[in-house]
Amino acid sequence: MAGFSFSCFCFINPPILFTLPSESPLFLLGSGKDSPATRRRARKLVVSNAHSNPKIINPKKKSRYGQTLSPYDSDEEEELDDESDDDDDDWLLNDDFAEVTEYEKKKPKSQKTTIAKKGVKEAVKSWETDEDDLDNASDKKKKVEKDSWRLDGRGKVSTRKHVAKLYPRLSEEIDIDPKWVPLLDYLSTFGLKESHFVQMYERHMPSLQINVVSAQERLDYLLSVGVKHRDIKRMLLRQPQILQYTVENNLKAHISFLMGLGIPNSKIGQIVAVTPSLFSYSVENSLRPTIRYLIEEVGINENDVGKVVQLSPQILVQRLDITWNTRYMFLSKELGAPRDSVVKMVKRHPQILHYSIDDGFLPRINFLRSIGMCNSDILKVLTSLTQVLSLSLEDNLKPKYMYLVNELKNEVHILTKYPMYLSLSLDQRIRPRHRFLVELKKVRKGPFPLSSLVPNDESFCQQWAGTSVDKYLAFRQRLLLKDFANKYEKRG
Repeated sequence: MAGFSFSCFCFINPPILFTLPSESPLFLLGSGKDSPATRRRARKLVVSNAHSNPKIINPKKKSRYGQTLSPYDSDEEEELDDESDDDDDDWLLNDDFAEVTEYEKKKPKSQKTTIAKKGVKEAVKSWETDEDDLDNASDKKKKVEKDSWRLDGRGKVSTRKHVAKLYPRLSEEIDIDPKWVPLLDYLSTFGLKESHFVQMYERHMPSLQINVVSAQERLDYLLSVGVKHRDIKRMLLRQPQILQYTVENNLKAHISFLMGLGIPNSKIGQIVAVTPSLFSYSVENSLRPTIRYLIEEVGINENDVGKVVQLSPQILVQRLDITWNTRYMFLSKELGAPRDSVVKMVKRHPQILHYSIDDGFLPRINFLRSIGMCNSDILKVLTSLTQVLSLSLEDNLKPKYMYLVNELKNEVHILTKYPMYLSLSLDQRIRPRHRFLVELKKVRKGPFPLSSLVPNDESFCQQWAGTSVDKYLAFRQRLLLKDFANKYEKRG
């Protein structure tokens, strides 16, 4: 039998094959010279008690949400702590399209006690060090290895009483093993607090049982490929299993896959931060088939696939066969959209594959109809500016339409020629430029030319206003302050 690993199979979409990493504290420490019979008993004990060790969690404790903490890991998504950053890809974990990959199964080479690594505030499990190498090490190093498991990241002896002083709130909800302290100290450097550790524990219990050197190795790698330090906290809250994913057999394989799609190195970190769950999906059995589906079934050009993934990384962990077919059939039936038009929409704004038909598509299509646009005009607008389907009706589309008709004296059909008008900021672009040209008496009678809203500030001032950019920016600033003051007075 290679290693002390075991697998727990969860019948939740998607099925996740989980293997306890070799560095988990659930493995029993031995002298390294135990008999085979003793080791077999140890293995049996580990497997049977992996989720029932009374030292792992106090069954009488309740979580910060008022629920009894379960010693079993759950794949169900939970509401994140108020201090965490908002994100919108939790629902993706419910998809059953992609097959998840197994963690690497490591064979523990020894069961010695832990190694203290210089420059890192933690204890390291010495079973990662070959027994023969330990026999050849100096006496001083052996002594450090023998005693280091008793020290926390601050160089102090870790006891449960001492841990309760370091993490009082966490200790109230979880019976913390003193060996976890180095990892908690390290994760705290990313802004994680006690409430966050509770969430990580409830979401995936083994995530706090990783030795700190392994955790640092994995997070250091993510930082090296462009993940921002500030994003680590959010990623761990959403996908604490990242601490278990090995660099060589998991993280590097997934990063190499993204680069193979033509995604530039500068964008890799952003994609990983937005969709950390992609590491739980098999490259060969899930991610590559998703790309093939985009090319062969949806009709995205192979050279454009990387751009599509950059625009919407969540597409890699989405069930495309359902989302694509339902949205294509809806747009075809509702607007008479040909397949090529829908493919253009996906290419330009792949997020539409996430939008709800009832709450996203229909309300906006009906609004465009209500202001006098026919189906063919709506299709032109959506094909050119698909993100219209993501814009707020009350805060965006309706105010812009009212300003278009009442202030700019244009008819609604002009939107088929200048659909990007709907994507421009009313306060930052549309109103300031309109008022500025009116003040300079550069506007003729009749409909206001929407083409003046398209170029950047420098081109606008040169081609339309005939003045300096500084003068325009100063005018815009005064207008914004005036509008803010008027809104404040109305609220008062």
